[in-house]
Parts: sequence; C-alpha cells; structure tokens
Amino acid sequence: MVGGMTKLSFDETLIEVWRQALVENAKAVKVGGESYPVRRTPKLGLREVDFTFDGDEIRGLEQNPDTKSRWAQLARSGKKVMQFLSEGRYVANVVDGKVTRYGKTR
Repeated sequence: MVGGMTKLSFDETLIEVWRQALVENAKAVKVGGESYPVRRTPKLGLREVDFTFDGDEIRGLEQNPDTKSRWAQLARSGKKVMQFLSEGRYVANVVDGKVTRYGKTR
C-alpha cells in the first residue's frame, strides 16, 4: 500500500478502465493515480483509451459490433465489451465486468 492506495492487479485494472470508459462514459479514466483521456476512433466513433500498467502500454478499445466475432455478437446484444491490446496484440477483453485473457497470462 503506497500513500493509502492499494495497487490493483492487471485484471482489476482492466475492469476499472472498462467500467469508467463504457459504463460511466467518463471523458478520462483514472488508473494508478494517473488520468488518461478517452478518445473516439475516427471512422466508427468507438471509444479507446491508452494507459500504462507496470510500465507496459495498453490500449482499451470498445468492441466494434459490426464484425463477425462472438464478442461483436455480445456487443450487438447490448453487452459492454472492451478489447485490450499490448504491443499490437489482443491480450484480454472485459464483458460486463468479467475478464477473459488471451494467450499467455501475466
């Protein structure tokens, strides 16, 4: 515990970013004492936010509902879905507050 703040785990951080960006419609998300702006993608207007976790740059990107993936199908059905990328690779997503990780775990 540093300065009265408990450090969040990777999964907890992803859920916080998802909650603030998609559930609360925040203009910026606060992670680890830092604030990161939520932007809209130029073509589709999807929400995205770049943030840092343990020195790694992570991007949270709202799921495009118009693709053929099962995640897009969930988004079309009204679920709030955010994909997370690191170094150009999808590493996890959050759907309604639940994290699914891809590939190797942290």
